[in-house]
Parts: sequence; C-alpha cells; structure tokens
Amino acid sequence: MLRVSDIMTKDVITVTRDTGIKELAKILTDNRISGTPVVDDDGRVIGIVSESDLVMLQKNLHIPTVVAIFDAVVYLDSLKHFEDELKKMGSTTVNEIYNKNYVAVTPDSLISEAATIMDEKKLGTIPVIQGADGKLVGIIGKVDIVRSLINA
Repeated sequence: MLRVSDIMTKDVITVTRDTGIKELAKILTDNRISGTPVVDDDGRVIGIVSESDLVMLQKNLHIPTVVAIFDAVVYLDSLKHFEDELKKMGSTTVNEIYNKNYVAVTPDSLISEAATIMDEKKLGTIPVIQGADGKLVGIIGKVDIVRSLINA
C-alpha cells in the first residue's frame, strides 16, 4: 500500500502571516498551486491558505437583513458573520484570511487516508508534518493522488 511519503511533494512553497495578498496570488499562480501552508518564524505549520480564500475577497458582500420594530433593530442574519466577512474583504495580508483550523497527515499515513480527508473536508492540499513539533516535511494535493493512480 502506498503511503503519503511515496507521493508527497517535498520541496514545499510556504508563506508567512506577513505575506501580502498580491504576493500570495502571484505565488499561487506562478507555481500553479491551489494552496500553501502558512508557517511561523520557526517553520512550523500554523495554517493553510488557498485560492478559495483569495476568491472570497472578490465576492459580493451580503448585507444582513434587519427588521425595525418600534425603536429596536432586529438582525435576521448573523451580525458576527457579516463583520467577519467585511474584515476579510479588506484584507492586505495572509494573516487576515488563512485557515488556522487545518488538517495534516504524516509521511506514514496511507494515501487512502489522505484521500478520505480531502474528500470529506473538501480540501485541495494537506500539509505533511512529522514529529511533536509539527515540522513540515511535505505537502500532498489532489493532483498527487490522481498521479498515483497512473503508477498503481
């Protein structure tokens, strides 16, 4: 059975929280990748950022529906969700848009495990980490799993 270490990309392109939005867009397009890990100053994975995070910056903003009853205003939609979307749409760095709740696999994980995670969580890429300190050793994407079918 093939393991993640057999198909992962070892030379990983990463960004930091301080990477600008335009720089991120250039990195993703120039390297033809759909996402990349966000690392801290010690090179540990702290999240992931993807094309979807950039696309979100360009979408239409949904203004919450309100109802005025006497002198009170009642929001029918989540005001917190609106505030979060508004803040993200004005983002200038990766820090404001990256997903801190990322999923990772280890080099010893089976490809089937990585594929299941990608399918169930609708992910395009998954960082591959090793050890208790979460050292980044690779990345696996949908294209890697598809490519593994050729060599099977």
